[in-house]
Amino acid sequence: MRPAMFLDRDGTVNVDTGFVRRAADVALIPGAARAIARLNAAQVPVVIVTNQSGLGRGILSTAEYVAVRDRVAELLREHANAHVDATYECPHDPRLGECACRKPGTALFARAAHDLDLALDRSWYVGDRWRDIAPALELGGEGILVPGAGTPDDDLRTAHERARVVDTLGEVVDAVLASLAVAR
Repeated sequence: MRPAMFLDRDGTVNVDTGFVRRAADVALIPGAARAIARLNAAQVPVVIVTNQSGLGRGILSTAEYVAVRDRVAELLREHANAHVDATYECPHDPRLGECACRKPGTALFARAAHDLDLALDRSWYVGDRWRDIAPALELGGEGILVPGAGTPDDDLRTAHERARVVDTLGEVVDAVLASLAVAR
């Protein structure tokens, strides 16, 4: 079993514009494609785990979600020949109650670990919200917050107390690759 980099999508890989509905509106966060390409080169699996309540709320259709997901993949390839190994999404509307797959729930991470033979306790959980990185506490990995314009102050405070905070996804990858080099 191998460690993986679990990334949130909106606000971590691509610019978060609210409910991203149109593929034409997708823009990558500067440096994200290069950071993911570096993980690809180091053979670290990259898995996106994303809450997409817009599906359950009827704000976006499955076809719109798929088009946005595919556009993110296309831009990663175009900008840095980068790729994501798998994407898992929670489509549920949180107003209807809790579910095990909506972050900070861990069901999607467990499914990815099963599907891709990943070691959850040696993986990294990266996002722009506390809910993106909180699964690391339960699963034994490392949570790393990369704050963005939409990161709530409370999330930033909690991450400073209970996880790690860095400025960019590139800095996360620098640290991960350095730790892998030391481990070898």
